[in-house]
Amino acid sequence: MNRWKKIVGVILSGLLVVSLAACQGSGNGAGVASENVSASGDGSVNGDDGEEGTIVKIGYLPITHALPVFEEKELLDSGSDGITIELQKFSSWSDLTDALNTGRIDGASVLIEMAMSAVSQGIDLKVAALGHKDGNVIVVSDEINSTEDLKGKTFAIPHTQSSHNILLNDMLAEAGMTAGDISVVQLSPLEMPSSLASGAIAGYCVAEPFGAQAVNQGFGHVLYNSEELWEDSLCCGLVLTGAFIEKNKEVTDTLIERYKEAGKALEEEEAKRIAGQYLGQDEKVLETSLQWIRFDDLEITREAYQTLTDKVKEYGINANPPTYEDFVYQDE
Repeated sequence: MNRWKKIVGVILSGLLVVSLAACQGSGNGAGVASENVSASGDGSVNGDDGEEGTIVKIGYLPITHALPVFEEKELLDSGSDGITIELQKFSSWSDLTDALNTGRIDGASVLIEMAMSAVSQGIDLKVAALGHKDGNVIVVSDEINSTEDLKGKTFAIPHTQSSHNILLNDMLAEAGMTAGDISVVQLSPLEMPSSLASGAIAGYCVAEPFGAQAVNQGFGHVLYNSEELWEDSLCCGLVLTGAFIEKNKEVTDTLIERYKEAGKALEEEEAKRIAGQYLGQDEKVLETSLQWIRFDDLEITREAYQTLTDKVKEYGINANPPTYEDFVYQDE
């Protein structure tokens, strides 16, 4: 019976991957770039003042963690601030961070830990606000009922510089285990549900809605919600380049203010609408995913950032993370 369940799961997940790939490459009429922008350098100067105001190029991956960026775009499009967000979609964190670190985009909704790593290496970036709070789950196959059951098994994360890696290590530590007790691999989010369905991995932790996909399709279940391991965990954030901030101080302040307003606007029905419009994913999957996440308070407090820096050092993710003053944008 389990064999047939896995076969059906692989087929369904494969169809979903094809569908999602089509959605991500097709554009949706909502201002989202119709193709990935991994190497779009066109010689333009970011933060340009056009005829209708300042255009801000913001990169993102098509995940629920980026909803405040989409909501803010709509707020700005309907307002009178003279700022237009030009969304640029990427298929991988490495492509997105490369564009951010080289200044081909002005900012991004990106894993905070990746931005911290870039700053540790001398890249001039500032995190302006959180992308969300909580909103991650550890999903495992039906054969796994405890952390101890993962011993000797393969577990996937999207990147070593991620809150997903931290949550994995938190879970293992709680059970008296370490990453050495399992095999940790890096996979793209799109690959994870199908890899779980096929038995190639025993579990994963990744940005939503990819955890919800496995749960809704019936070949995985939630072992831990992020808040059970790390309450109010920091994951994604709105990160801006230092060059953009220096050139556009007033625009930056307005951009951050509207972004936080956008987060507060993302209550249940609005979040569903924005997710459906910009992500083009299954409605039931999005409903499940949005139960695990909140956007109402996107401030980065000194205390929360200290917890993050303690964790990245403890787990060997970043031995020299930037200080709060060096990394978190301050409205002077």
